[in-house]
Amino acid sequence: MSPKKNNIKAFFKVLPKNIFSGFVVSLIALPLGLGLAMASDAPPIAGIIAAIVGGIMVSILGGSHVTIVGPGNGLVGVLLVAITTLGLQNAYIAIVCSGVLLLLLGFFRMGALADFFPSSAIQGMLAAIGLIILGKQFHIMLAHKIKRADTIDYLLEIPYTINDAVHYENKGLIFAALAGILSLTIMLFYSKIRNKYLQLIPAPMWIVILSIGFSYYFEIGLHEPNPISPEYMISGIPTIQEIIADLPKPNFSGIWSFSFWGSVLALTLISSIESLLSIKAVDKLDPEKRRSNVNRDLKALGLATVGSGLLGGLNVVTVIARSSVNVNQGGSNRSSNFFHALFLVFFIVFFSTQLTRIPLPALMAILVYTGYKLASPKIITKMFSIGKEQLIIFFITLIVTLKIGLITGIIAGVLAAFIIHIIINRSFGYGLFFRNLIKPNVLMFKEQGNKNNYYVSVKHFCSFINYFRLKKHLDAIPENKDVIVDFSLCNFVDDTVLENIHSYQELFAKRGGHFDVVGLDMHDTETKHPFASRRLLPVPKIIKNSLTRRQTNMESLAENYILKYSPKKKKEVTFLNTFSFFGTKHINHIYNKLSEKNNAITLFDIEFSEGEFITKEKVRKTMLHIDLQFAIPEFTLDKEGFLEKVSAFAGFKDIPIENHDDFSKRFYLLGENEVGIAKFFNDDVTHFFESNPYYHVESNGNALLIFGKERLASIKEIKALYDFGKRLKQVITSS
Repeated sequence: MSPKKNNIKAFFKVLPKNIFSGFVVSLIALPLGLGLAMASDAPPIAGIIAAIVGGIMVSILGGSHVTIVGPGNGLVGVLLVAITTLGLQNAYIAIVCSGVLLLLLGFFRMGALADFFPSSAIQGMLAAIGLIILGKQFHIMLAHKIKRADTIDYLLEIPYTINDAVHYENKGLIFAALAGILSLTIMLFYSKIRNKYLQLIPAPMWIVILSIGFSYYFEIGLHEPNPISPEYMISGIPTIQEIIADLPKPNFSGIWSFSFWGSVLALTLISSIESLLSIKAVDKLDPEKRRSNVNRDLKALGLATVGSGLLGGLNVVTVIARSSVNVNQGGSNRSSNFFHALFLVFFIVFFSTQLTRIPLPALMAILVYTGYKLASPKIITKMFSIGKEQLIIFFITLIVTLKIGLITGIIAGVLAAFIIHIIINRSFGYGLFFRNLIKPNVLMFKEQGNKNNYYVSVKHFCSFINYFRLKKHLDAIPENKDVIVDFSLCNFVDDTVLENIHSYQELFAKRGGHFDVVGLDMHDTETKHPFASRRLLPVPKIIKNSLTRRQTNMESLAENYILKYSPKKKKEVTFLNTFSFFGTKHINHIYNKLSEKNNAITLFDIEFSEGEFITKEKVRKTMLHIDLQFAIPEFTLDKEGFLEKVSAFAGFKDIPIENHDDFSKRFYLLGENEVGIAKFFNDDVTHFFESNPYYHVESNGNALLIFGKERLASIKEIKALYDFGKRLKQVITSS
């Protein structure tokens, strides 16, 4: 029997990393909290209250591990309507009531609610939320306030606002608009700058720092008042004493109106969907691949929302952007959420006067960028690549949401998806759905002779309507087992199911299991996207692609070096899952693969993504994989710099190599087995690294992963990388 894990010791071991991660997240949460509150017509402090109350309560009571909570993007439109129609005090009561309903959803185990919405309808809802945010805040970003009936009117007014901004004569308005434009530029291009020192501070915090610095430059340097028009500056950040004095006074006189309960239901629906989707997405990012207890999280979010509303704050939801940052900064448990809240308290107590130096257009630029990411044109391209029917569902949800409301929009999307699925499958008869809707369609059992093998058979149809049945069975299987899911008896499988199946495949691969999907070889689709809905078609389609110029050069290189070359995209990347570099990243595919005949050395281009939803950034790199076929210690080797030295304070320990002071000064070596690593880095191996160019080198125990710059390598760089790897393998083998 293995010894019981000391959870307290493990907690304190990773505590420095979680404190650091909480600090970085708080830098993003501060401007976003202020901006989201003002976009909702609430006092700026309301967004910070939601983040503080949520961070403390959910970190203690929640069921997820690395999520961050606070005010959410999706609720801006609903809160705006609630505050406008009900008034601020009644809106706080609506927030409290929505928290109670959220709590009840948790008690009634409604965490599976997110599985009943088709992916394309959810994307349409998120895009509509993005357009609502963008349309309303774009005008303030350019120092131009307007009042229109609905979001579409706000969007149509954008060209006129741009024209007015170009012809401003008022100096205060010109500076306000310039602050918005500069802030939007920072948000747009910050992620493109792959500089580890610059990216220590998140883009929203750079905007805050520059805004405050600009104010002090005029005040202290030029002895002049801030040139930005006062009406476009943050005002009224209260102190802790003022917050306590101004606590909302409950007034239940208006709770019997239809508009009140409409707002309550809308707040509950959107906050639950946004939270559940975010929890699912963040679970994919968790390096330990833990599954969140979503029902427990709903209860915690409900209690936190009640507390936030009573203190004058907004709804508390799980937020994907800040959660992604938390994971990428090393957050590993709920304490990072707690410390992010404590840092926000620190900022408000000691720096509340500095926040009034931030111009509104700068904060609105952050929200405009957020809105754009939610409603990016790339989403339309993605929907079209999955299938034309997905685009129809997407636009129906989007338009209805913009014209009528969020609840009506998501219902319209669900109905549209159901009707389109019936039409697509008319060749099987309209009874395919109606006849089999309530029938059990999933059978699971352990295969004889091997208790680690699970066989799952799905028949009739499998779509967002009945996916919960399949999910229930898959969730019951430990991720380190082998699973075969057979769709050969299934006439139709929709995109929502296939997207979730893909997530399970990644999860099982990273936890040491194996997840196979069979029975789709007789199915075909309108497109070749892996998530495209599949139905039985007689003739599969064949698409032939031509090579690009770079691929042609790589093909020639393969001939010269006597290597095998394949330009095709390959989803089978299990050999990379055990490398710690990919612990918090999602691998899309590898392609342009160059390999030796025995596959001992493989060079390839890879596309992976960091973060999820609106923070999702695609990265393409060129990497080299060496299969050593014998055991070596697990380690990570990098060039030592300022960041690596600072990280020692967060619990990371550089392993020194005796009698090689130059190596220890120039390189940063990490790993658990210090004795084994020190033995592995003998004179020959150490001298090799000292006398060759710097690469990131990582061992998973029996293979090496090597790469250089944060981009695709040129043909010349590919030759250098291949030569480096080949010589390194020889040195290690001979040692």
